[in-house]
Formats: sequence, structure tokens, C-alpha cells
Amino acid sequence: MLIVDDDALIRDGLKVLLELEEDFTVVATASNGQEAYEQCMRLQPDLVLMDIRMPIMDGVLGTQKIKAAAPNIKIVILTTFKDDEYIKEAVQSGAEGYILKNQSSDSIIESLRAVGKGNIVFEKEVAGSISSMMQHRKKNGLAAYELTQRELDILALVAEGLSNKEIAQQLFLSEGTTRNYITALLEKLQLRDRTQLAIFYLKNNC
Repeated sequence: MLIVDDDALIRDGLKVLLELEEDFTVVATASNGQEAYEQCMRLQPDLVLMDIRMPIMDGVLGTQKIKAAAPNIKIVILTTFKDDEYIKEAVQSGAEGYILKNQSSDSIIESLRAVGKGNIVFEKEVAGSISSMMQHRKKNGLAAYELTQRELDILALVAEGLSNKEIAQQLFLSEGTTRNYITALLEKLQLRDRTQLAIFYLKNNC
């Protein structure tokens, strides 16, 4: 894991916290997006914990650069800022998670584990902001893709960060059916994973 924050105290604190966990190894730290990109190219970490507001290069641009060069590296934004524009930019840049620094350490650790397992994680307040953004969507953004209403419903819930089990419960489907819908959507839209599904939905629907 790579930790990126311009505050040395926060960087060091997170490093100590995460290295207490047996399933996390912090391979390096960085103080801005440019350093993060350089470290990722050199070390190829599985996961990056990225601040947003930093000098030289912010976390959004850093995420864009890392994802363009190494899309398999998972990135979680950890910030104090619950700003709709930051959230939208981070998700569209490819971040798999957006969590706030006021969460408990246990919550942050569990969020990182969830992303490591392939899930998308948005802290509750952030998920609410995404839902609000979706209420102001473009009317025709998705029309060209000829998706069914059920497919649109599933896309929206994937973009909110819900797991297959949560989507199944909300739409009264089995987990297997939900998984099949997501597989079909990936094939239809020629996307790689559920993170790209979420980005696709937000780009076309915000």
C-alpha cells in the first residue's frame, strides 16, 4: 500500500495504524499526486490511500495519472472535504473509494479491505452526495445505449457503491441474478469491472 498526504503527521499516523494490521504492508509514502504517481510506477502497490488537496499535484490529477498508466492499482480517496465536485471528479478519475478522515480507524481499515476485495466503497455521507448528483442527471445521457430499466437500476446502485448482495436485496433479486446482470452489462458496454460501470454511469448521468 502507498499512503499519500501532504501532512507528515497524518502520513506517519496512518502508516503506523495500517502496519499494525497483518494484511496490510505500507511500501512507501508520498506528499502529493506527482510523488504518488512516481512511487506507483516504481513499486506497483496494490492499493493507494490518497488525499485530495495537496500542493504540486492534487489527488484527483494524481489518480488520473496513476489509473491511466496502471489501471489495476486500486485508489481510495481519504479526505476532510465532502464537496460534490471533488467527489464527482474523484469517481470519474477512477477511484474505487471516497471516505472521510472523520471516520473511526476501524471504519477506514474495513473500507480499505473492502476495496482490496474488489468492492467500491463510499462513506455514507459521500454516497448521499452521489445520489443527489444523480437527481440532476442529463435526460438523454444513457439513451443511446438502449439499456433496460432494470439494467439502469442496477447501474445506479453499482455507482452508489452497493455490493451484489445489497443490490439484490433492494431490487428483490437473487445474488446470482444480480451477478448475471452485471456480467451482461460489462459485456454490453465493453467495460472491465464494476468500477468502470460506476464511472460510466456517473459520466453519462451527472
